[in-house]
Amino acid sequence: MRILIATAGSRGDVEPFANLARRAVAEGHDVLLVVPDRSGVDLDGLDVASLGVDFNRMITDQGVSALGAMRSFRSVVRPLMRAVIVETAKVALDYRPDVVVAHPKILSAPLIAEALNIPHVLVETVPAMTPTSAFPAAGTVTRNLGRANRLTYRAAGMAAAMFRSEIDEAARLVAVSRRTVASPVATLMPISPAILARPGDWPDTVHLTGPWLDDRAPGVVDPVVAEFLEGGPYVYVGFGSMAGGDPIERARSVVQAVRDHGTRAILATGLGGLDVPRDLLGPDLLVVRSTDHGRVLPRAVAAVHHGGIGTVQAATRAGTVSVLVPFIADQPFWGARLHAQGLAPAPIPRRALTSKRLTAALADAASHQGGVDSAARTMNQEQGTREALSVIVSLV
Repeated sequence: MRILIATAGSRGDVEPFANLARRAVAEGHDVLLVVPDRSGVDLDGLDVASLGVDFNRMITDQGVSALGAMRSFRSVVRPLMRAVIVETAKVALDYRPDVVVAHPKILSAPLIAEALNIPHVLVETVPAMTPTSAFPAAGTVTRNLGRANRLTYRAAGMAAAMFRSEIDEAARLVAVSRRTVASPVATLMPISPAILARPGDWPDTVHLTGPWLDDRAPGVVDPVVAEFLEGGPYVYVGFGSMAGGDPIERARSVVQAVRDHGTRAILATGLGGLDVPRDLLGPDLLVVRSTDHGRVLPRAVAAVHHGGIGTVQAATRAGTVSVLVPFIADQPFWGARLHAQGLAPAPIPRRALTSKRLTAALADAASHQGGVDSAARTMNQEQGTREALSVIVSLV
């Protein structure tokens, strides 16, 4: 098969798609992976087409606030999304795949499928587009609204309205009418049922596969990191691609909390979520820009992070209790879900983070270890990438 896999966003939006592409190549398929530039994801051995956009640079320049995005909508966001929508269509016309597998940001994917008469597979990295009464759409509200939960999924249609002209441009490029495009033939969610129970009102075309992981042997860990891991208990702290608020003050709160808790810490500064001043440094801290979750999380006594689904699943699969500090989007959703399931302390909103609150959450983490251990046993039996590929292959 010729499979076009397209995604857009920061590292968490790219890595699972790269893992799926690598699995498909290993099973003998032709795969073209369409991705943004400089995501930080290892793409070695994959056939890659660039979207010509850099989401990480946008985040570094303006942070992750909704207000910042609104202010730069015309100058930054709209041109970036035009590239995502139109460039993917151009690549698809040239590549002529048998199936297109796409992130929700790839708003031209249904047009591509219609133009080439091929199946379109939607990948919901978070549950925000397939309506259910079981919970609200991720990224909207966290309170369960009962039957009204289904109404929250209408928010997903706003993106298409915001980028109507860009979608129209892609439609002209592939020579189809926007009004004739069909819904995806399947929806894949790279989420573990141990994290999110499958609602009974989802259609059979929705597949909750478990996370899409890299099957390759882990690389060699940095000697400095390896030495720190051997030094005793530690807390992992990292906010990934999140950047907002005062990263120095956030670092002070985190370091004080970890020291009050009586443990060491690995601090991953990411794209600017943490900025550790020199006066805080000491032998009990290891400050890195990023590190391999597969190496550091299994030995951490807790993981303090933003609550992106990739980190949520990596920590839980490692048997490490998460302490969530949500910033935006789906992160409050995961904080609420994990806490309700007994898998994590109550989340601490980013603006409410203090050393006192974080110290209390770290102390509470141990009470959730049993639930996390049970979830980890389930997750370590999952073959999410393999299951997702089997669904895709069955459609052609």
